[in-house]
Amino acid sequence: MQDTLAITRVWNDLFGGIAASALHVVGIGADPKTAINDTFALELTVVTGLIAFFVIVRLTLSVEKPNPAQQIAEMIHEFTGGQADQIIGHGYERFQAFVTCIALFVLLNNLLGLIPGIVTPTSQPVVPLGIAVLTFLYYNFHGVRMQGPVNYLKHFAGPLWWLAPLLFPIEIVSHLARMMSLTIRLYANMLASDLVTLVFFSMVPLVVPSAFLGLHFFVSLIQAYVFMLLAMIYLTEAVAHQH
Repeated sequence: MQDTLAITRVWNDLFGGIAASALHVVGIGADPKTAINDTFALELTVVTGLIAFFVIVRLTLSVEKPNPAQQIAEMIHEFTGGQADQIIGHGYERFQAFVTCIALFVLLNNLLGLIPGIVTPTSQPVVPLGIAVLTFLYYNFHGVRMQGPVNYLKHFAGPLWWLAPLLFPIEIVSHLARMMSLTIRLYANMLASDLVTLVFFSMVPLVVPSAFLGLHFFVSLIQAYVFMLLAMIYLTEAVAHQH
């Protein structure tokens, strides 16, 4: 499929050659002019926008006269910090940056679906899967780092040693299934929202479909919050010490 978004052509002009070379390394042939597709181009745009936003906030910090960007950043920080404090508890600060980035990245990609002619990036399975895999690696890494490999593996064995042979494989499968669960939940909800909006725009005048744009906005917020919440819960379980 030929990419049609202008932003995709810009990214391919800038980094298409690098992307094609990277794909060639893993055995995938790609044309530098089309190596970056619409979905990945939108993701790159979101990441670039977030980096630019927080760089601007950092360079313009002011205690006496905070600008609008700083006020928005402070509200985001207070919200995610409050949620992390309630769920993770003591020491949540070390994880706040990660869960905040996850929430903002998911939210902004979800909201891109409100723009006419743009397919919501998170309605493509590869995007939620990538975030889910990253979340899985992140919470397991910190579980091992904070408790050590042996103590962390004890979480999978259960409290009774004689049940360990049964519980251990079940827990392993359960943790692996979290990636699928995170992926399907986000992907299915955003795909359904896209389809409903598209169907009503093609059948009735603008007034009724506009209500579904509001629904898409609401679903976008909820799904970003749920993804962040689950990431916090998984982190809590991973770093909690058994007594």
